[in-house]
Amino acid sequence: MTRARHLEWFHDHVRVEHLVFEGVLDPAGGAIRPGPDRNGNHVTPPHAPQYDPPPPHVLREYALIADGERGALLGPRGDIAWLCAPRWHSGAVFSSLIGGAGHYTVSPRGRFVWGGFYEDGTLIWRSRWTTGSGIVECREALAFPGDPRRAVLLRRIVAVEGPADLTVRLEPHADFGAHPSRRTRRDEDGTWSGHGGALRWRWSGAAAARPSRHPRHSAGLAMDLHLEPGGRRDLVLELSEEPLPEKPDAPRAWSATEAAWRRETPALDAGLAPGDARHAYTVLRGLTGSTGGMVGAATTSLPERSEAGRNYDYRYVWIRDQCYAGQAVAAAGPHPLLDDAVRFVAARLHEHGPRTAPAYTVTGGRVPDQRTLGLSGYPGGYDRVGNRVNRQFQLDVFGEALLLFAAAHRHGRLDADGWRAAGIAADAIARRRHEPDAGIWELDDREWTHSRLSCAAGLRSLAKDAPAGRARTWTALADSLVAETAATSTHPSGRWQRSPADPGLDAALLLPPLRGALAADDPRTVRTLRAYARELTDDHYAYRFRHDARPLAEAEGAFLLCGYLMALAEHQQGNREEALRWFERNRAACGPPGLYTEEYDVTQRQLRGNVPQAFVHALMLETSVRLPTAPEP
Repeated sequence: MTRARHLEWFHDHVRVEHLVFEGVLDPAGGAIRPGPDRNGNHVTPPHAPQYDPPPPHVLREYALIADGERGALLGPRGDIAWLCAPRWHSGAVFSSLIGGAGHYTVSPRGRFVWGGFYEDGTLIWRSRWTTGSGIVECREALAFPGDPRRAVLLRRIVAVEGPADLTVRLEPHADFGAHPSRRTRRDEDGTWSGHGGALRWRWSGAAAARPSRHPRHSAGLAMDLHLEPGGRRDLVLELSEEPLPEKPDAPRAWSATEAAWRRETPALDAGLAPGDARHAYTVLRGLTGSTGGMVGAATTSLPERSEAGRNYDYRYVWIRDQCYAGQAVAAAGPHPLLDDAVRFVAARLHEHGPRTAPAYTVTGGRVPDQRTLGLSGYPGGYDRVGNRVNRQFQLDVFGEALLLFAAAHRHGRLDADGWRAAGIAADAIARRRHEPDAGIWELDDREWTHSRLSCAAGLRSLAKDAPAGRARTWTALADSLVAETAATSTHPSGRWQRSPADPGLDAALLLPPLRGALAADDPRTVRTLRAYARELTDDHYAYRFRHDARPLAEAEGAFLLCGYLMALAEHQQGNREEALRWFERNRAACGPPGLYTEEYDVTQRQLRGNVPQAFVHALMLETSVRLPTAPEP
């Protein structure tokens, strides 16, 4: 160490020791707090400036960075407001999105306007700010592919034009803010480290950071950063529940991440809007971990409707959603996400058989019971974690599993283990076909028409290539399901109705004909499509079902999954122009980062619900691929 470097370290060390002595940096826990000086006077140290956490933004402005094992939501002010670690279903270390403590912000000082974009075929996001003195970018990524045990968050700040002045703040608070950082210290090389609860963290590239605080939460670290034109700074944050290994080299981590995304993302040039289709694939890949499980969304408790109570935790793997994604990928080609879906779904069927649950954690565990956290929630929302899906039976997941396996077989991607899992799913349908279930929308238990017809579609699809004995058994079971359902759930007008006791329409009824449960020219298929388009759509936005007498848009947002189903249904009927209208209308229902939620508030042009919603990206991808081709017979 040079003499100058030694003096710099000495003065910084003395400064930190001074903060400990004055009661600002707690030597036992690292929490920054004002305290009495030597004379008993209450002081706020000069190196502990006060900062409020960044306020929430509308959902359309958040970008996602993800590595398969976890994901972070990034706001327009450079604020990472959401990140669960080490896994998707773990507690959040940054939870300011739903009113908790913890965020990680890199933001220009002074006035600026925001922009940003994803590097093609990746979830590497570039925040771009135009300031009064020039342009500054922050390149953002989670090192990819992710390590299940350790998150590595990369941020590279670059003064693109002119000088740049920024404020950097790090406030890690494990388990949704329950555990502020303890034993915060700076090593001789300028690296900061600490832990909160079971989570350890280490921050490199911020040697000039100093303890900071804000009024309502425990403190973190803050740094004012100046870059000359063309200058750059790499920041690396590591999070783990295990002892951290050797620090990563930032340039090497960036190169490895770029190369991995190039390997993982197919070109998808043959479909409509190939850039958007490729982006949909990268989102699905970012939500899919090393176990093959794909979470339904990265977040929890974001409201579908303000103060309406519809706030759920989607950080788990829904079997149905995983099958939708696998089938969408199969429409594009035998890409790795197809194998991931088959692997995860088959494993659950082998493990649980006819008692296979609708959803699991990414490690195949039970979804925890729903509970609240005691936080204020995202505005209009709540603070729920866990999900009541763990107590439900959903018959259609067995049919969707068969459809997934059939799609894999067509690409030569279904092995003996997959065929055995298919047999388990078919047997489960035979055993449980008459049981009421919660259905696709997870409502009260009924004999939902969609559930039974989806099972028929799965049985028919895989029977085409099954050994003769199984083919006859599965085809007969499919015929029986369709006949029984027709006897109880055909509306007097000749269309399908939601259930034997509910004569209403439902967007889910569009799906079974698309999957082969019955023919495209079957009168029930055509009449259901036309009645649905007339009664549950408006200006090429689609809604699930009618909740009550209110206008559709007052009861809930347009359901983007249903918009893409309309595009596919019109395409199946040979109405290419109408299918394209549906595709383009719903493709545009996103914000600048191109992420979709479940619902879209048509009046306010805002996203509603958890973000990003995997099954919407899956259907967007499938629609992009299928529309340029002739409909399948």
